[in-house]
Amino acid sequence: MKYMLTYDLMESARNTNQWLGATARAWGAYPIMAATGNPMVEWVKAWGEVTERTFARMVVKPDWGISAVTGDDGRDHTVRIETVVSKPFGNLIHFRVPGRFPRERRVLLVAPMSGHYATLLRKTVISLLPDCEVYITDWTNARDIPVSDGKFDVEDYTLYVAEFMRHLGPDIHVMAVCQPAPLVLAATALLAEEAPEAQPRTLILVGGPIDPDAAPTEVTDFGRRTTMGVLEQTVIQQVGFKYRGVGRMVYPGLLQLASFMSMNAQTHSQSFLDQILRTAKGEAGDHDKHNAFYDEYLAVMDMTAEFYLSTVERIFKGREIARNEFTVDGRRVDIGRISTVAVMVVEGEKDDISAPGQCLAALDLLTGLPSAKKAAHLEPKAGHYGIFAGKSWRDNIRPLVLKFIDGNSGKHGRRGRGLSLMPAVAASTGE
Repeated sequence: MKYMLTYDLMESARNTNQWLGATARAWGAYPIMAATGNPMVEWVKAWGEVTERTFARMVVKPDWGISAVTGDDGRDHTVRIETVVSKPFGNLIHFRVPGRFPRERRVLLVAPMSGHYATLLRKTVISLLPDCEVYITDWTNARDIPVSDGKFDVEDYTLYVAEFMRHLGPDIHVMAVCQPAPLVLAATALLAEEAPEAQPRTLILVGGPIDPDAAPTEVTDFGRRTTMGVLEQTVIQQVGFKYRGVGRMVYPGLLQLASFMSMNAQTHSQSFLDQILRTAKGEAGDHDKHNAFYDEYLAVMDMTAEFYLSTVERIFKGREIARNEFTVDGRRVDIGRISTVAVMVVEGEKDDISAPGQCLAALDLLTGLPSAKKAAHLEPKAGHYGIFAGKSWRDNIRPLVLKFIDGNSGKHGRRGRGLSLMPAVAASTGE
């Protein structure tokens, strides 16, 4: 399947479905159709509206949609998104709030590169903005990156994160969500060896596959039973002429989306049928619960072939992070070198992507870190999404994360104030 033709055929199929939806919607909107009195007209129109929106969202990068935040003075302050570091495969951006005093807490969110844009963490950003200066890694869709910009694999990702942390300085607090957790851990270890003064104050790892074998899931089982040759031949395609990255080998976002949806096909099918019914009845809204979720969920981005394949081969199959054998530019990165960065692990009891135990494995790798600087939280009944953007995050996890940050900031952190968090975290896990 590593051909430009297959990439363009898939894009053509998406385009055709979008056109069919738009056609059905326009057909049902003709006044003369209303005169027929046939209820099927509204059904066809509703199907067209939902179908057009669904297939259109697949190739659009969502907007952050964060216009203002309430300040200490009770007034709404505008939020400006500014690029701090610009690189071919991703930028470091800052949500700057003019007119308010800069917050002492400076947080870098490392967004996953696993099919969705960084906007997947929009709710996380919104929840942190009132109390923190928030930065985030905004990865670029691989289809839009010219081949002349070179490769991008797990080692390059690690170097990008290390550069971003170095740029922000040692008073930064880093939070890695899902996929980047093992690579952010490696980036921190890299700084511990090469530039100790640039290490962050704290590192919060949220639902990431540090050791995929610690608690197997459907995701890890797939990576284990599928050979690299099969993956390369079946999911890697070449970007077509429509995009700037023409000729680049990628794992297309549309294929990733098909994989995501197949895991819960019945749930998604029922959700779309219900939305068509609500639309036909005039009960659906542009920003209703269905559209708010699927506008983000359906917006997918291509990954470079080398990043996807090296992730499967080195993180999941080879377990290089779990075995502390990860290398960058031929040099081993020793996670045991981390000795001053306070590390907190957050997991969800019902997480079916990175099951409990996978992320917790990070604490065993931190052999040079005192136990007083280690913390763990298992959120009861929480799934994968809930631990960084849902109710569990807002009500329980966010307060613990902020407390952990405060307990390990500046002089307080050096005096070991982080000790006070441990009993609270242990109690929340039932230990």
